[in-house]
Amino acid sequence: MSDGALPDRLARAITLAGPIPIAQFMAAANAHYYATRDPLGASGDFITAPEISQMFGELIGAWTADLWQRAGAPPIAYVELGPGRGTLTADATRVMARAGLTPPVHFVETSPVLRGEQAKRVPGAVWHGDTTTLPTDRALLVIANEFFDALPIRQLVRGGAAWHERLVACQDLLFLPIAGRAVPDAIIPVELAAAAPGSVIETSPAAVAIMRDLAERLVAQGGAMLTIDYGYEGPAIGDTLQAVRGHAFANPFDAPGEQDLTAHVDFATLGAAAAMAGARAHGPVSQGAFLTALGIDARAAKLGNAVRDDRDRLVADDQMGLLFKALALTAPGWPNPSGFAA
Repeated sequence: MSDGALPDRLARAITLAGPIPIAQFMAAANAHYYATRDPLGASGDFITAPEISQMFGELIGAWTADLWQRAGAPPIAYVELGPGRGTLTADATRVMARAGLTPPVHFVETSPVLRGEQAKRVPGAVWHGDTTTLPTDRALLVIANEFFDALPIRQLVRGGAAWHERLVACQDLLFLPIAGRAVPDAIIPVELAAAAPGSVIETSPAAVAIMRDLAERLVAQGGAMLTIDYGYEGPAIGDTLQAVRGHAFANPFDAPGEQDLTAHVDFATLGAAAAMAGARAHGPVSQGAFLTALGIDARAAKLGNAVRDDRDRLVADDQMGLLFKALALTAPGWPNPSGFAA
């Protein structure tokens, strides 16, 4: 087996230094996964809302243009985090242009494969490896669709008398989760401290750090952010780490780097992190309610019967409508965004 294969490298690291945190395993697996393929579409592993229907990106474009106009039409940069193939931005900017909004487009993307796909759909985009190099001379309108779910998580599992960091061990290239050292009780939310043995708590320090950084930028520069993802309002108990390969669920510890690893997003924690940085948080609301408020039914009626199934997939309670949620941030002094209660 090649010395360069990711499973080999992970196995070697675990053999030399001992089991590694879930977050380290997930970060390494997803970095390799996204750098080496286009995972979207029928020939890939999964499909996202912008690939289901143009209506998704069009409505986000209308949402963005409306907010920009009500904020006084200031100079802005449009930013998308983890933009996939660039489909959402291509659809959104088409609608934004009709409203007179033609901002420079910035993508936060590390995958060379996906950057190539994005360049086909959004010529002239500027790419960034992370959020630290985004423009500082103007307001930002940031979109993050199914971005935070792929960031590394930390898992804590309840033992008999204490909570333990969940680690990944390896035996003969078989990776499996184990309970590691005990963690201080002080880091466990009070309402979850007495959970039953075997209970799992998830946190994402990486997600919180990015949200805090972007919220601080909005406070300093002006602007807004829209995050859409599948998730919940924590704190909560539950192991949500999952793998998808070939449009089917798989064991997340099998074949690291060859399948998409994600976890549900804690919207309450992200909103709190943004509020602590001084931004205003709106929501979360369900994706179904959000898209309905933006007018997806009228748009679907205009496009005709061919999009009825696509509309249902995006907003129906038993499909993406309830599990997926939307959270918006605005800078102080910016108007309330559409789709969220005042």
